[in-house]
Amino acid sequence: MTPGTLYVVATPIGNLEDITYRAVRILGEVDVIACEDTRQTRKLLDHYGIRKPTISYHEHNEAERAAELAARLGAGESIALVSDAGMPVVSDPGYRLVRAAIGLGVRVEIIPGPSAVLAALAGSGLPSEAFYFGGFLPSKPGQRAKTLEALAGERATLIFYEAPHRIIETLEAVEEVLGARPVVVARELTKLHEEFLRGDVASVRAQLMERGDVKGEITLLIGRSATPPQSNTPVETAVQMLEEAGVARMDAIKQVARERGLSKRDVYDRLLSKR
Repeated sequence: MTPGTLYVVATPIGNLEDITYRAVRILGEVDVIACEDTRQTRKLLDHYGIRKPTISYHEHNEAERAAELAARLGAGESIALVSDAGMPVVSDPGYRLVRAAIGLGVRVEIIPGPSAVLAALAGSGLPSEAFYFGGFLPSKPGQRAKTLEALAGERATLIFYEAPHRIIETLEAVEEVLGARPVVVARELTKLHEEFLRGDVASVRAQLMERGDVKGEITLLIGRSATPPQSNTPVETAVQMLEEAGVARMDAIKQVARERGLSKRDVYDRLLSKR
């Protein structure tokens, strides 16, 4: 029996008109549609008059469901994989099924389309020749700070998804760890209340705090440091000078790290190496 085909299909991130002709055709031709939330996908299918069976495929059943769907692909069925919004597999379930299909020699076709990451970057006004996408930042403050510290020296635009109830504390962490960076909060992309908040991290955070209750799906972009790296003075000397001026050691390490686009760990390791 000839194996089927797995179609990885991008779907709208808000506006239902943002779907390709090819995607609509494929969704109407496959044997079954594997979706993150069958109720959410059904809204899209009903909008385009697509009457195809759906099956749930999400983070809680991904391991077992991937094996089941792979077996169906091997038996000759064609399956479309979609997420609730945007490109499947990107910060969403899917890679296990793609990997299983590849392992079985099943054809995998990508049907490209909307992406919150690229839409936010295109409208941000931040440098776009290189970017780093990190999915969702950790919800725990300590882990979130460590993640940001590790990216302090990254010269590309940083992009993350964030929950509305955490965005203000995340911006506080960005300012604490990375300093006065330019940021963009892209909210409700392609939807009725789409919004881009642009500015330095403190001003954007202040705007959101004035609202009290922040709602909507958010993509956070963080630009490069506005302060050029200071390379003339050795790191250990810069820290020592701040300490002699009355700055606490850890605060001095943080300041030097921010100024030079380094993580605190990098600065600390350099200090240890000079002892």
